[in-house]
Amino acid sequence: MTARLFRLNAGSPSPLVLTAFLIALLAGLPVASVGFNLFQGGTSETWSHLTATVLPEYIGNSLALCLGVGLGVAVIGVMTAWLTAMHDFPGRKVFEWALVLPLAMPAYVMAYVYTDFLQFVGPVQTSLREFFEWRRGDYYFPDIRTLPGAMLMFVFVLYPYVYLLARTAFLERAGGVLEAARTLGIGPWRAFFTISLPLARPAVAAGVALALMETLADYGTVAYFAVNTFTTGIYRAWFSLGDRIASAQLAAILLGFVLMLVAVERITRGRARYHNTSQRHRPPAARLQRGAGLLAMLACALPLTLGFLLPALLLLRMAFGDGDSQFGERFITLARNSFTLAGSTALVAVILAVLLAYSARLTKTMLSRALNRLVGLGYAVPGTVIAVGVLIPVTRLDNWLAAQWQAWFGSNPGLLLTGGIAALIYAYLVRFLAVALQTVEASLSKITPSMDDAARSLGLGQGSTLRRVHVPILRGSLFTAGLLVFVDVMKELPATLVMRPFNFDTLATQTYVLASDERLTEASTAALAIVAVGLLPLIALSRQISRHRK
Repeated sequence: MTARLFRLNAGSPSPLVLTAFLIALLAGLPVASVGFNLFQGGTSETWSHLTATVLPEYIGNSLALCLGVGLGVAVIGVMTAWLTAMHDFPGRKVFEWALVLPLAMPAYVMAYVYTDFLQFVGPVQTSLREFFEWRRGDYYFPDIRTLPGAMLMFVFVLYPYVYLLARTAFLERAGGVLEAARTLGIGPWRAFFTISLPLARPAVAAGVALALMETLADYGTVAYFAVNTFTTGIYRAWFSLGDRIASAQLAAILLGFVLMLVAVERITRGRARYHNTSQRHRPPAARLQRGAGLLAMLACALPLTLGFLLPALLLLRMAFGDGDSQFGERFITLARNSFTLAGSTALVAVILAVLLAYSARLTKTMLSRALNRLVGLGYAVPGTVIAVGVLIPVTRLDNWLAAQWQAWFGSNPGLLLTGGIAALIYAYLVRFLAVALQTVEASLSKITPSMDDAARSLGLGQGSTLRRVHVPILRGSLFTAGLLVFVDVMKELPATLVMRPFNFDTLATQTYVLASDERLTEASTAALAIVAVGLLPLIALSRQISRHRK
């Protein structure tokens, strides 16, 4: 029975399945390493110290962040999705695609920008003091570098996850039902709460789950705002306390939070199925009158402005107005490092995704689907957890290789893998291979199996069919998959901070280091470059939304 799982439908052994099994094993190794170290002993003193001092704070802050961010992204995402999907008001055609732009703004970048904008010597408080002739102590101004401030940063950056999924649900699931509700005299507000929102609940839950996973995975924002969470604790345990097992145990608890979110999302979605997605069943958008139309425009403009337009303008002002002394040869080096890591990871991720997806297409076994789902779980695991999970086995392998080299050649070569970019790219692949795999799987499923049969009838083997038939058809999707991975790697901060080689910085790490030293103007150019790269896939998504509307 087991042997059959590794065979093709025709009965011949499948190297593709064996390759897919090896890829999935390597992708799951870091998570397994974290889980294994959860039960390791030898760190009772460190762990006792953590549980007695900071662990309750980690748990409390993480839960508070999840509660605040989940509520915020749900309200803003659902509200903007409902307005743009079901109503017509001034600026609606622009807001339909522009509301996704905050996804290009990493939360840690926005945290740095708003700190500079709202601090005591920033333009807001300076203008207030000049206008009202206030001095220090004459007024109260809330501090943005707090737990509520971190919540706001995440909410305005991550609400597009809910917006995209909820808007699709409103357009495709509620059309015909809303028409029937109108004929029964049900008003728009009652129809929203009793029909549209319940039908969109699985989509909203999925969007909230994605936003919360990103929140739990963040390091730059919470570290800069001095909000102690599991990601800051993992980093501190590894570098300050020098205890890999304690950091792995914290990582395992954080992983438990993430798996709980995945389970809640799956339970919420349940066995729900929705059909009736034809365009003709979508009712025409209701035209809002002047007052209501203005309120709808303001409701959509506020999150867009706070989540993208204002931070982008402030970055441009700092970069071009105040000047960035780091711009020049240093910036070119940082950009080259970032593009090298992102490009290499994207290329390898696309190749591995094609192998995994094509293996599942050929074998059509439960094992192939399970392997792809295992690889897909990597995107739900925070970068800090993956970094710890990669460093533990890779360091052990490095030490073993060094010992063998010492025994064979009489010299110690040092760490061969841990000190280079190979381990960092491995961590990126574990984290973002799922992004490429989902894109390739979706496109490959649209190619009719009859093309495979025709290729085989012409004498083409599996490899030749993939190379000469499928890859040319998938060229656009492969580029999209690579672009998504490229952008994700450019923005990734926690894993890069933990695993980057000595004296090897990227745009993301340079932005974090300079901002942590309160050198926000010098960090502006690197941050602006990250945002500009992040806009690339969003431009393609915006064009798709515009075509979908037409």
